[in-house]
Amino acid sequence: MATPETPKVDLDHLKGKTILITGGASGFGAAFARKWASHGANIIIGDMSDAAGESLVAELRSSTGSQNHCYQHCDVTDWQSQVALFKLAVKQSPSGHIDAVVPNAGISGDTNSSPGNFEDPQGLDGDDPAPPRLKILDVNLTGVMYTVHLAMFWLAKNNTEKAQGKNENQPEGTRDRHILLIGSVASLTPLVGAAQYTASKHAVTGLFRSLRGTAFHRGIRINLLCPHFVKTGLLSDGVMLILAGGGLGEVSDVVEAGTQFMADKTAYGRSVVIGPKLKVEDGDDGEMRLVEIPSAEGEEGKGIWDCFAHDYQSTEAFFYRYTRLLIAFAKMRGWAGWAKDVFNVVFRRK
Repeated sequence: MATPETPKVDLDHLKGKTILITGGASGFGAAFARKWASHGANIIIGDMSDAAGESLVAELRSSTGSQNHCYQHCDVTDWQSQVALFKLAVKQSPSGHIDAVVPNAGISGDTNSSPGNFEDPQGLDGDDPAPPRLKILDVNLTGVMYTVHLAMFWLAKNNTEKAQGKNENQPEGTRDRHILLIGSVASLTPLVGAAQYTASKHAVTGLFRSLRGTAFHRGIRINLLCPHFVKTGLLSDGVMLILAGGGLGEVSDVVEAGTQFMADKTAYGRSVVIGPKLKVEDGDDGEMRLVEIPSAEGEEGKGIWDCFAHDYQSTEAFFYRYTRLLIAFAKMRGWAGWAKDVFNVVFRRK
């Protein structure tokens, strides 16, 4: 379980990149878009939420003075809809190519079979039982596979500056091409009661592990973010009650981790978990121990943890140690922290 210092990456490397983000109208996608656009990237957003997507693009154009940011309605479960989004990105890009792709679109929640959920099937002894609704798999797996398949094609076409008539003195084969996959804590460990979501995110990890062994032959970098439960408006009251007394990660840490991967041309085949900020130190027995819980006022702490993406055999050991820290986090907050979180869920989120 490594806690290396965050490397200093030159964010000027983002300047001029054309980055396609699915599910980019809100949440992590919108946060990525704002950050990367502020450093000169051209952002192409695909989403189902047209009003939010168009509003975000208007904001990006106003804040950056660039008209190269663009939004298009996209249903990631529809192949032709994604094809149209990629073609728009190529057309909109000042260089005529795509530099990076973020298959960010994803859903959670109870969209399984009805009545009951996937793990509690009911009424299947009738004459013509209906199949379960697998919308989560459709979006989180099939949609991601569509995005990555298209990305592998279009990024591979972006093989040189010279081929585009740009920077004629630049050596061939120097363009940075990147796919940033968005997993979850459920990519690495099961979330009890969320079988379909866990299956979809485990599949994203499998995709990452497979592609990182082959994509570099095409000059494409692959990295993976695995956020723990993070402070967004998407967390249900049920999840918040389960986590009461524990801790949540910060969107800013997810953006920081994604930005490091996006800007660092040497980052390849890496995976990080993003969770609540913790301050730890190595114990004499080699285990990490919690020495301080950061306060809301911004005391020092670390929220981004490298989970040894090069050796997933140690994933279970990593989560054993990481979970011990999270449990210690909850214990140190005690009953007061639990009561405060429950109060916020019951009264302030209504």
